[in-house]
Amino acid sequence: MADIHAERILILDFGSQYTQLIARRIRELHVYCEIHPCTMPFEQVKAFGAKGIVLSGSPYSVEQQGAPLVDPKIFDLGVPVLGVCYGLQLMAKLLGGAIDRTAHREYGHAQLEVTEAVGPFRDMRPGEHLDVWMSHGDQVSAPPKGFRTIGKTANSPYCAVANPERRLYAIQFHPEVAHTPRGRELYEAFLEDCGVTFNFRMGAFAEEEQARIRARVGKERVICALSGGVDSAVVALLLHKAIGPQLQCIFVDNGLLREGEAQQVHQTFEDRFHLPLRTVDARQRFLKALERVDDPEQKRKIIGGEFIAVFENEVAKDAKEHGEARFLAQGTLYPDVIESVSFRGPSQVIKSHHNVGGLPEKMKMQLVEPLRELFKDEVRALGRELGLPEAIVSRQPFPGPGLAIRVLGPITEERLALIRKADTIVREETAGLKNLWQAFPVLLPVKSVGVMGDERTYESACVLRAVESLDGMTADWARLPYDLIARISSRITNEVRGINRVVLDVSSKPPATIEWE
Repeated sequence: MADIHAERILILDFGSQYTQLIARRIRELHVYCEIHPCTMPFEQVKAFGAKGIVLSGSPYSVEQQGAPLVDPKIFDLGVPVLGVCYGLQLMAKLLGGAIDRTAHREYGHAQLEVTEAVGPFRDMRPGEHLDVWMSHGDQVSAPPKGFRTIGKTANSPYCAVANPERRLYAIQFHPEVAHTPRGRELYEAFLEDCGVTFNFRMGAFAEEEQARIRARVGKERVICALSGGVDSAVVALLLHKAIGPQLQCIFVDNGLLREGEAQQVHQTFEDRFHLPLRTVDARQRFLKALERVDDPEQKRKIIGGEFIAVFENEVAKDAKEHGEARFLAQGTLYPDVIESVSFRGPSQVIKSHHNVGGLPEKMKMQLVEPLRELFKDEVRALGRELGLPEAIVSRQPFPGPGLAIRVLGPITEERLALIRKADTIVREETAGLKNLWQAFPVLLPVKSVGVMGDERTYESACVLRAVESLDGMTADWARLPYDLIARISSRITNEVRGINRVVLDVSSKPPATIEWE
């Protein structure tokens, strides 16, 4: 079996908001890549064995004190290097070029003229023009010795430079963003120069990861917390295919799930795929713990604490029946890993990589994280490769605390019933809208006056929240068609007895968050 990780690209992160997009674009071209902080020691960079290296952008000026740098020896490794925006300025500085700090800041669209068809422009013609996206304050005023101009704009005579003999390329703009329409072609041309074979595909990944799991786990048992979401579902099915009966899945019904969710988990994983599944009905336990609690942070802590207690109890039961499990499976994705290592300043880390509720520390279990190299869209593709139903593969992200954070104020069975019915309607009406990241209702802790027939009502109000996003880190409110909004509102107020008003949330992230609590 071919090693799909053998041909890999190293992305050194200098703190750019676009670094993840670089990785996504390269992965979309079926080439494996990893993001590491620019502080990665040179010996580790060398040992990584990359077929090519990309230097990301950065919020820093390359000339300011404390600006992030790299060891110049990376340019002598004999592999292609592509500097993007800050990467261009850094390459120029380290190799003897000059930077103009007084240049006018350039942000937004620009038109680049290709002057030489090499490196990322190898498949283009001299004189060809490209729309590109700029975001910089410094620019190169004199390229290093041995470099020549391969692209220019009206404001940047050295917008793209190269030393083709050393296969060093640098560009002032961001080809990874959608505002550079032909950016994919530029990355593809660079990757061709790296000599990769574009073989990173989910079918091969599934086979390789199953072999890895078997080699690591041996004959030991593995516990997997199954929520029904796409991440845990793919983890469970991948493990099941790898180790079969050595896997024990545990599904906790906390009473905060959406309509029919518990039944769907049972039908899919136990009846269809025949996974070893232990279902725990903890609905009353969670509802009792949440009585009269309206603070969102307190809700989260209570739910997390109760989940840990229930899960520990079930693991203990499993140990009595089958012996102690040594491994805990977790659906960590690559963005979680990136956020714990990416460069955001000399010492600042945006958040620490976290385990599920602290369970591994308490249970002394080793983590198995088969998806830690994948982005969300790749996880969905892997799910399809494994045969998961589309209803689970394309399922919208659902918060860990469930409906508890979509019911503002105290949690009761009656209020949960209202939000479940409203949620079902929203999901039915928005099914098939491809660009939606999430669409859901939020029950407000306020009532309003309404009229139903000839009667005055005084019932709850709910918010319709729909957003578009690539990864959940930023989001824009979705411009749903008016007739669709009207239909959702009409159905909720007519079919959900207890809600008489629907309002629309038109806030983006930032400044708002996707969820309300």
